[in-house]
Amino acid sequence: MCPPPTQNGTNGTNGHAKPRAAAAAPYQTVQDFLSNTNNFKIIESTLREGEQFANAYFDTATKIKIATALSDFGVEYIELTSPAASPQSMEDLKAICGLGLKAKILTHVRCNMEDARLAIECGVDGVDVVIGTSSFLREHSHGKDMAYIQKSAIEVINYIKSKGIEVRFSSEDSFRSDLVDLLSLYKAVDAIGVNRVGVADTVGCATPRQVFDLVRTLRGVVSCDIETHFHNDTGCAIANAHAALEAGATHIDTSVLGIGERNGITPLGGLLARMIVGSHDYVTSRYKLAKLKEIEDMVAEAVEINVPFNNPITGFCAFTHKAGIHAKAILNEPSTYEIINPADFGMSRYIHFASRLTGWNAIKSRVEQLGLTMTDDQVKTLTSKIKQMADIRPLAIDDTDSIIRSFHLDLQA
Repeated sequence: MCPPPTQNGTNGTNGHAKPRAAAAAPYQTVQDFLSNTNNFKIIESTLREGEQFANAYFDTATKIKIATALSDFGVEYIELTSPAASPQSMEDLKAICGLGLKAKILTHVRCNMEDARLAIECGVDGVDVVIGTSSFLREHSHGKDMAYIQKSAIEVINYIKSKGIEVRFSSEDSFRSDLVDLLSLYKAVDAIGVNRVGVADTVGCATPRQVFDLVRTLRGVVSCDIETHFHNDTGCAIANAHAALEAGATHIDTSVLGIGERNGITPLGGLLARMIVGSHDYVTSRYKLAKLKEIEDMVAEAVEINVPFNNPITGFCAFTHKAGIHAKAILNEPSTYEIINPADFGMSRYIHFASRLTGWNAIKSRVEQLGLTMTDDQVKTLTSKIKQMADIRPLAIDDTDSIIRSFHLDLQA
C-alpha cells in the first residue's frame, strides 16, 4: 500500500538517501529573449473560475480562508467572481478587498460600463474585462460584431484607467476567433494603455504549438503584458501554459486542483510542478511551496472531492517508488528517477517494499530502518521469501515487517 504523502523521508525517515545533485542543463527550458519561463506571475482564479466548478459553493468565511492562504502562498493576483453575479458576490468581493492581503485583488467582468462601475465600487486593485470574439460567441452569445466590441472595449478600459485601476482586456474563445480581428482588437486596446491583454482557450481546443504561435505573434503586436487562460478539456492546460510563457506571455491563470467550468483550467500545483523543473530558483524564491498540500486539501474539502491519486506533487503516490531497479537507483541517488525534489514542496519519497516487484536493496533499506543487522546474502534470501508471499496475496507494510523480524529472529536462533 502507498503511505500518506505527508510521511517524512525515505520510508518514514528524514532526508534523502544521498544529497541531490544540481539540476543538469537538459532540464532547463530553451530560452530566447522573449521567453518568460523565468519571469512570470500567477493570477489565481479559484474564487472566480473555481466557483464555476459543479460542486463549488464558497461561503464568505471559506472565500476569506482560501484568499488568505493563496496570498500567503505567494500568488501575485487573486481573481474573484464579478460583483454583478449576485448581491452576495459583491459583499464577498468587498470583504476580501478589505483584508489588506499582499496579493492584488481582481474581479472578472463583462465588457460593459455597469459591471466596471460595480467592480470599482468594491475597491479592487484591478478589473479583468472579457468579451467573446469567436463567431460562435458573437452569433449565439452576445450578438455583437467586432466594431461594437472594439468600441465598447475602448470605452470601458478608458473608464477603468481614469479611476487609477489596473485593467486587463481579454477575448473569449481566442483560438476560434479570426486572427486578423483578434490582433486588430488587441492592438487598439494596447494603444490606449491597457495593462494586459488576455488570450483564453475557453473550450480547451488549443495545442501547445498553436498556443506558441498565437502568443508569439501577439507579442510582436502589443507592448503590454499578456495573460493566458487555458481550459483542460483535452488535457493540455499545463503544457499550453508553459508554451505560452516560452512564447512571451507574462501571466498564467490557475485554480487550485484545476477546478472550474467543465474540466477546469491550469492547476496551480501542476503549473508549479512543470515550472520548477526548468526555473527552480525563480519558483522556490517566490512561492511557499510547502503550503501547497494544505491549500489543495482545504479546497478539496470545500468542494467535496478527493485529491486525485496522480495529482502532481501531492498525489497519494506522487513520490512512491516500487520497482526494484528504481528503488536501488533512488536509494543511491534520488535524481535518477525524480525530476522534482519532493523536499521543495515539503513532501517526501517512499520506497515501496511490500510487493512482488521489490528488490533486495529496498528490503535492505527497510531492515536498517528497523534497526536490524543482516548480510547482503541474508537480505537477498529474505527478499525471496517476501516475493513468494507477495505472489500469493497483497502484503501490507506490517505483513512485510513481520516477515523481516521473523527471519531475523531465525538468524539469531
